[in-house]
Amino acid sequence: MSPTSTATHAVVADWRDVRAWPRRIALAWRRSLRFRTLALTLGLTALTILVALVWMALAIQNDLFESRIQQVQSAASRATQSAQTTLDAAVVESDTLALQNLMDRVRTSMSRQAATDMIAAFRISDQPSSTAPQDFEAGGLTADMLTSGLRQTVRRDAGTQWWQSIGIPADDGGHAPGVVIGQQLILPEAGAYEVYFAYELGSEAQTLQFVQVTLWGVGIVLVVLIGAVSWFVLRSVTVPIAQAAETSAKLASGDLGVRLPVQGEDEFATLGRSFNAMADSIEAQIKELAELSLVQQRFVSDVSHELRTPLTTIRLASDMLNDQRAAFDPTTARAAELLHAQVQRFETLLTDLLEISRYDAGSVQLENEATSLAHLAEDVIASMQQLADQHGTDVRLVAPGGYSPVDMDPRRVRRIVRNLLGNAIEHGEGRPIVVTVDSNQEAVALGVRDFGLGMSEADAERVFDRFWRADPSRKRTIGGTGLGLSIALGDARLHGGTLEVWSELGRGTNFVLTLPRQGAGLRGTPPIPADPGDDGIPSDDLGMTQPLDLSDLAQGGRP
Repeated sequence: MSPTSTATHAVVADWRDVRAWPRRIALAWRRSLRFRTLALTLGLTALTILVALVWMALAIQNDLFESRIQQVQSAASRATQSAQTTLDAAVVESDTLALQNLMDRVRTSMSRQAATDMIAAFRISDQPSSTAPQDFEAGGLTADMLTSGLRQTVRRDAGTQWWQSIGIPADDGGHAPGVVIGQQLILPEAGAYEVYFAYELGSEAQTLQFVQVTLWGVGIVLVVLIGAVSWFVLRSVTVPIAQAAETSAKLASGDLGVRLPVQGEDEFATLGRSFNAMADSIEAQIKELAELSLVQQRFVSDVSHELRTPLTTIRLASDMLNDQRAAFDPTTARAAELLHAQVQRFETLLTDLLEISRYDAGSVQLENEATSLAHLAEDVIASMQQLADQHGTDVRLVAPGGYSPVDMDPRRVRRIVRNLLGNAIEHGEGRPIVVTVDSNQEAVALGVRDFGLGMSEADAERVFDRFWRADPSRKRTIGGTGLGLSIALGDARLHGGTLEVWSELGRGTNFVLTLPRQGAGLRGTPPIPADPGDDGIPSDDLGMTQPLDLSDLAQGGRP
C-alpha cells in the first residue's frame, strides 16, 4: 500500500472516531481559513433563516387562527340572531308541544346557518318548568367538553359572545383542535338558554402543518444552497491564498525556483506577479551572496594553503634562531623570542582558518570512537596543569558521572575542552576553576566554571562570534586567535550536541558542553544546567572544597 493510501485511510479512520471530532474540528478551525469562514457563514445564515422561519410560522399560525375564529364567530352570531328573531316572533301560548317544536326548528336553522352539527343548549334557570324545552346536545358536543369558566361567563353576560379553544375527540381516540362559541338565547315563556357551537380546526391544522413543512424545507434548501455557493466562492478565494502560502513556505525552506501561477488580470494575478518578482529578486541576491561567500571561502582556504609553505620555512628559521638566542646579544635574543612566539601564533591562526573554511564548505567529517568524557577531561586538565600553575589557578575536577564510553570524535571534543579550560584560566583572575562531568540516560555533559570577572548579558550573546573579544583592551597571555569558541560550537553541533554559556558580572562564567549518547539529538533535561544558580560557593572559600580522585569515583560513579 502506498504512503498516500495509508494516510487517506488514517484520516478516514480518524473521522470515524467520534471522540476525535472535537479535536479535529478545533484543529480545522485554527488552521483552515476556508473552514472557519464557511462555518461562520453557514452558522449565521442558518440562524438568520431560523429566526425568519419561526417569525413567519408564528405569523401565519396567528393569522390563520384569527381568521378562522372571526369566521366561525360571524357564522355563530348570524345563526343566533336569526334564531332569536324567530323566537321573538313566535306565539306559543304556554303550549309545551308547540314550544318544543319551536326549539327543534330553531336548532335545525342554527345548525344550517352556523355550518356545524355540534350544537348544545342548556337552560340557565334552575327553577322547574313544565313548558321549557329540554336541554340538547348534538353532533358530539357534550357538557363535559365545556369548562365551568366558559359556562359561568356565558350565564353572566347575556349580550356578549364568548369563545374558547377545546380538544374535540377524534375517531382514532385522540383529540383534534377545535373552538367552541357560546352565547345566550331567550326562549318565550322558558327563559334564557346557553347555546354553544363547536367547530373543528383540523383542516386549518393541516394547512398550518403544510405551510410549516414547506417553510422548513425551503429553509434547509436555502442553507444548503448558500453553503454550496459559499464553498465555491471561498474556494476561488482561498485556493490562491493557499498556493501563495505553500509557495512562500517552499521559498523560505530554500527552494528558490518556486513561483506562483499567474492567470488573469485580477488582484490575485497582481499579487502573483509581485510575489514572483520578489522571489526573483531574492533568488538573485542569494545567489550573488552565495557566490561571494564561496569566493571568500575559496580565498581563505587558498591563502591558508599557500601560506603554509613559506610559513614552514619561516618557522624552521625562527626555531633555529630561538634555539641559538643564548649566543645573541639581549636585544637580538628578545627579537628571536618574539619572532618564535608570533610565528607559532600565526601557524595556529592558519590552522583555525582552515578549520573554519571546512565548516563553511560543509566538508567536516567525524571520526567517532567510544570515549569516556570523564577520562578525557582528566587528560586535558593534566596537559594544561603547567599553564594553570603559571596563572596561579587551582583546577578542580568533579565527576559524579560520564565514565561509560560514548561515541564521539575524541580529537574534536578534546579541542573543545582545551579551549574552554584555556579561556577559564585566561580570564579566571587566578581563582579556582571547577570542571564538572556528569551524565544521564540521554546525554553526557561537561561544565567549566570559573569565578572571574564574568561578562554582561550582551557580551555573553556574542561570545561565539568569530574574532570577537569581550574586552579588546584585555591582555592575552595564551595567544588565542579569536576563533576557538566558534570552532568549539561547530564541533559540538557536529556531534548533535550543544555548547551553552552562562555569565554574570562579578560571579564568573560557566560553559556547558552536552553530547547525546546515541547521536539522535538531545531530549529531556541536560545532566548539567548552564545556569549554576546560587551555587553557594564564594570564590574565596573554594579552598574548602577538596579535589576528587577519579580512581575512587570510577568505582561508584553513575554511567
